[in-house]
Amino acid sequence: MAKRIRLGVLLSGGGRTLQNFLDRIDRGELPAEVAVVIASLSKTGGEERARKRGIPAHVVRRKDYQTLEAFSEAINRILDGAKVDLVCLAGFMVLWKIPPRYEGKVMNIHPALIPSFCGDKMYGHLVHEAVVRRGVKVAGCTVHFADNEYDRGPIIIQKAVPVRFEDTPEEVAARVFEAECEAYPEAIRLFAEGRLEIVDGRVRIR
Repeated sequence: MAKRIRLGVLLSGGGRTLQNFLDRIDRGELPAEVAVVIASLSKTGGEERARKRGIPAHVVRRKDYQTLEAFSEAINRILDGAKVDLVCLAGFMVLWKIPPRYEGKVMNIHPALIPSFCGDKMYGHLVHEAVVRRGVKVAGCTVHFADNEYDRGPIIIQKAVPVRFEDTPEEVAARVFEAECEAYPEAIRLFAEGRLEIVDGRVRIR
């Protein structure tokens, strides 16, 4: 039986992934509540979605802090204050240094099948452009536990989608996002049920 967990959602854009969480919570499909939203830019769509739902929303901009450590600590204080059980990166485009107390409690979703098309400078639409350019036949998404290196943490769930010769990057992106909308809530449910275990850098689903 899954317990209802408190989520902290970090984002930098329109908040489509946040909206997916909220929709599934509303339908009783996700045993969670969004306790706080942190945006890395002012006036993001994601921040507005949160405020309309009465969810505490904060803007923490990297340029307002002299060091990565100061920026990260500002985020940590907000998450600590909200007493979150799990942090979900939802298109958060800024490096956040994850403190030891949040190890194994931070998830990220990447719009490719890691270890392909991932790492620094490989995000968002750049991924889908690279997928089409390379001519791969299968793309997809990966939900993984995040650490302090891009796209390196232990993989939780992957979902694949076909890539057709005629596809544009936009068409691949739409297909991958549909998979993301299933994969991320599934990973959160597994976490809430206590079924995820990190063993030697890999995730075992119990």
